[in-house]
Amino acid sequence: MAVHTSESSAAGGAKGVGLGLALGSALAFGGSGVAAKPLIEAGLDPLHVVWLRVAGAALVMLPLAVRHRALVRSRPALLLGFGLLAVAGVQACYFAAISRIPVGVALLVEYLAPALVLGWVRFVQRRPVTRAAALGVVLAAGGLACVVEVWSGLSFDAVGLLLALAAACCQVGYFVLSDQGSDAGTEVPDPLGVIAYGLLVGALVLTAVARPWTMPWSVLKGDAHMNGNAVPAALLLAWIVLIATVLAYVTGVVSVRRLSPQVAGVVACLEAVIATVLAWILLGEHLSAPQIIGGAVVLLGAFIAQSSAPTKGSEEPVAIGGPERELSRRETAA
Repeated sequence: MAVHTSESSAAGGAKGVGLGLALGSALAFGGSGVAAKPLIEAGLDPLHVVWLRVAGAALVMLPLAVRHRALVRSRPALLLGFGLLAVAGVQACYFAAISRIPVGVALLVEYLAPALVLGWVRFVQRRPVTRAAALGVVLAAGGLACVVEVWSGLSFDAVGLLLALAAACCQVGYFVLSDQGSDAGTEVPDPLGVIAYGLLVGALVLTAVARPWTMPWSVLKGDAHMNGNAVPAALLLAWIVLIATVLAYVTGVVSVRRLSPQVAGVVACLEAVIATVLAWILLGEHLSAPQIIGGAVVLLGAFIAQSSAPTKGSEEPVAIGGPERELSRRETAA
């Protein structure tokens, strides 16, 4: 009995630590937009902010890339896909979106990814989708309609909304790629190694696209304004690189190892809530009552879609909490 109690306490402690790490990851990811938008408003192009974020994180993660250099030979397609979609594509589209529409709206649109993943599974892979999952898709779409206020002719910038949707599509592309990149009977790549090389690939791609040599570097020496308050631009950049990228990815991976993928994915839904609240407090971006209700419905739809993910025969459900969480699912399953 004492041994059983000890094991139960250890399991409960591990779960508590995992939940804490998952919440920390959600907070870190959710804070990226509110730190990036003042830099964009100070004169940096959204692509330049993305390049600074990804290149800085890649430099920090470089030791892990060296440690897992065998991945370059064993999984080049997976590394390339992660870099192009989960790193360069998602970040570039999201940052470009928040330069035109509120942070909370951009992130809520991006949270259509779970619904889009289910659409891919049902209509492209022709795998069954539960009724509850389909309900989640409908709720997410209806909530999004409230967020963007379709009854007023899309009061937000249409290009900004399309960019946010493109960020969601990039996440879907990554989910599909990672699902194909871990075939049965093959060695599962270490998620930290994939993240490190994904950041390196993303940095290289963004260097060619963003052309950082044309960036007004002097902006980083001055202050940016956050809801009327001056904040050192270098401090905001440090937050984006170290907290909103490196710490967010690493804590997300570790949390999945301590929790089930489904639990970690549900906690990830809090990223949109955190981003919206932070944008409200720090940037003064106020949403109307219908938009707040719509955002809650989007999150409810994402929650249901995540909790009722489709199955492949008798296999475990597909986790759709975020790129780093899907990779961790593969390693946990192994």
